[in-house]
Amino acid sequence: MFTTLTRVIKSGFLSFWRNKWLSSTAIFMMSLAIFGITSLILTNVLINSLIDGLEDKIDVSVYFKLDTSEDSILSVRSDLVKLAEVKSVEYISTDEALINFKERHKDNEVLIQSLGELDTNPLEASLNIKAKEASQYESIADFFNQGNYYDIVNKVNYLENKAVISRLSSITKTIRQVGSIAFLILAGLAILVTYNTIRLTIYTSRKEIKVMKLVGASNWFTRGPFVIEGILYGFVATLISLFVMYPLLWYLSPKITSYLPGTDLFYFFQVNLIVFFILQVLIGMALGISSSLVAIRRYLD
Repeated sequence: MFTTLTRVIKSGFLSFWRNKWLSSTAIFMMSLAIFGITSLILTNVLINSLIDGLEDKIDVSVYFKLDTSEDSILSVRSDLVKLAEVKSVEYISTDEALINFKERHKDNEVLIQSLGELDTNPLEASLNIKAKEASQYESIADFFNQGNYYDIVNKVNYLENKAVISRLSSITKTIRQVGSIAFLILAGLAILVTYNTIRLTIYTSRKEIKVMKLVGASNWFTRGPFVIEGILYGFVATLISLFVMYPLLWYLSPKITSYLPGTDLFYFFQVNLIVFFILQVLIGMALGISSSLVAIRRYLD
C-alpha cells in the first residue's frame, strides 16, 4: 500500500513538471481565483467593520412620561434585555438627560438661562436601545405597542430613524449577496480552467494510461496521479496568492485607513496569517481536487 501510494504521488509530481505550460495556466487562473476569494473575505471584514460603526450610531430611544417611576422604567429595561433582538439597553434618568442637554447646548446661553428659570426638570427619562442587527429595530419598536406600556411611554423615535435603518439593512443585504455571487463566479472559473487542464493532461497521457490498464492497474492507481496534480495546482497557487497579497495589503492598508479610521486590514491579515494560509490551502486544494475528479470521471473511462 505504501509503495503504491509513493508511486502515485511520484507520478503526479512527474506529470505536474512535464506539463509545465498546462500547469502554469491552471496555477495562474487558480491563483487569481484564490486571490479574489481572499480579497472578498477581507472586503467583507472591511464592510462589516464599517457597518458595525454605522449600526453603533443608530439606536431607538424610548421616552417615558414625567410621572413614571424609576422602578417602572427599570422593569421595562429588564423585559427588553430578555429579547433576542436586543444587543444593549442604556437607561438615562431625567437628571442625566438634563446634564447631557446642558453639555450639548453649553454655547447657547439663552437656552441654558431659560432652562435654569424653570422650577422642574422638563426632560424625560429614556431607554436607548441597540439591536443586534439593523433589521430588528422594527420588532423592538412593536414591543412598545403592547397595552402594558401605553400608560407610561410618551414616545418611541423609531419612525424618525426608520429611513436610515431600512437603508442600512438594504445595503448590508445587497453587499452580502454580491459577495456570494462573486465568490461562486471565481470558484467556478478556477474549477473550469483546472478541469480543462486535467482533461488535456489525460489526453496527452492516453497511451500511458492505456498501457497501465492493459497490465492490470487499478482505477485508483490510474486516477491517483491526476488528483495529486490537482492538489499541487492548488498548493502552488496558494503560495503565489499569499506572496502577492502580503505586500499589496502593506501598501494599500494605510490608504484605506486614512479614509476609514479604525480599520487596518494589514494588521488584521498579519494577526490571522496562519488562518488565512490554511484557508487558502484548503480552498486551493478543494478547487484542484474537485476539478480533477470531475475531469477524471468524465474522460478517463
